[in-house]
Amino acid sequence: MTVLPGRRIQNPQSGQLTFAQGMTAVILALGVVFVLHVCVGSGTLSPSEAVAALVNHPFQAVHGRIVWELRVPRAAIATLAGSLFGLSGAMLQAIIRNPLAEPSLTGVTSGAVLFLILSLTFLPLGLIPPVWFPAIALLGGCLTSSLVYFLSRQPNRPSDPLQLVLNGAVVAAIVQSCNSLLLLRDEESLGTILFWLVGSLNGRTWVHWQGIWAVALIALPCGLACARVANLLHLGDDVAAGLGVPVGQARATLFFIAVWLSATAVSVVGAVGFIGLIGPHLARQWVGNDARRLFPLSTAITALLLLGSDLFAQVLTLTFGNHEAALPVGAVTALLGAPFFLYLVLRKTPMGSR
Repeated sequence: MTVLPGRRIQNPQSGQLTFAQGMTAVILALGVVFVLHVCVGSGTLSPSEAVAALVNHPFQAVHGRIVWELRVPRAAIATLAGSLFGLSGAMLQAIIRNPLAEPSLTGVTSGAVLFLILSLTFLPLGLIPPVWFPAIALLGGCLTSSLVYFLSRQPNRPSDPLQLVLNGAVVAAIVQSCNSLLLLRDEESLGTILFWLVGSLNGRTWVHWQGIWAVALIALPCGLACARVANLLHLGDDVAAGLGVPVGQARATLFFIAVWLSATAVSVVGAVGFIGLIGPHLARQWVGNDARRLFPLSTAITALLLLGSDLFAQVLTLTFGNHEAALPVGAVTALLGAPFFLYLVLRKTPMGSR
C-alpha cells in the first residue's frame, strides 16, 4: 500500500497509539516523573511529602522551601528545555528529511556553546546575568547555522537537505575544536566550560528559569505553527514548489526557528546531546510523519526524556557519588543516545518507513 508522507496508516489492529492516546500517556508519565524528580535530592522526600509541598500544604515548613526553592525550578527547566530540544529536532528532521538530524549534528548547539563560553571567559565574571544567556546563545547558533546554510546553497536552487547535514557536521567539528582550545587556554574556568560542553541541570534555579520561559513562550508556538509547511516540504521540493510553497524561503524560516529553539535550551542547560534525536524518533513510531501530530508529541516526549534522564543522574549521584561532583544529565543522554544513534544508522531507516 502506498502511503503519502505525512499521512498515518489507519490500521486499528497494528497496535499503534493514536495521537490523543500518545499525548495523554506522555503527559501522565511526565506528571509522575516530575513528582519523583522533586522527591530526589540530598534530603529525600516521600511522594506524599512532595505532593503536599507542591500544593503548598507541606508536612514541615522546610519541605516547602526545599521543593519550591531548589527542586521545582530544576524540574521545570528540564521539562521546558526538553520541549525545546524535541521540537527543534523534529523540525530539523522534517525539513532535512533525515531521521538522523538533530541540533548537535547540524552545528547549532556547538555555535551556541562557543559564544556562551567566549562571553564567560573573556568578560568580567558577573557582568552577564543569566537572563542574557538566551540572546548570546541565539547569536552563536544563528551565525553558525547561517554559515552552514550558506555553504549548502547552490546557484538558482534551494539548499540541499543532505548537504545541510554534511556541512553541519563539519562546522560542528570545527567549532568543537575551538571549544577545546578555550578549555586548554583557561584551566581556571574548567568547570564552567565543561558544564556547557556536556550539558547539566546542576545548580539551576528560578534565576535561570527567568532567562528561558519568556523566550520559549514565543518560540514554541512559532515552531508548532510550522507543521503545515513542514508537511509540504516533506513531500519533496518539486511537489512543494508546485503547491505554491517558496521552498528556499520556507526551509530557511523553519531552519531559523529550529535554531532559535535549540539555542534557547542550550543557553540554560548546555549542549545536552542526542535528546533531540530520540524524542522525535519515538514520536514518529507512534503517529507517523504528519507534523501536526509529530511536532507536539515530540515536544512532550523529549521533555519527559530529559526530566527522566536528570532524575536518573541524581539517583546515580546519590548512589555512587556526591553532590560536589554531581553527574551531569548530558552524560546520561549520551549514554542513551549514542547506542540509539548507532541503531538508527545500522537500520538505515528512511523517513517514510513505519
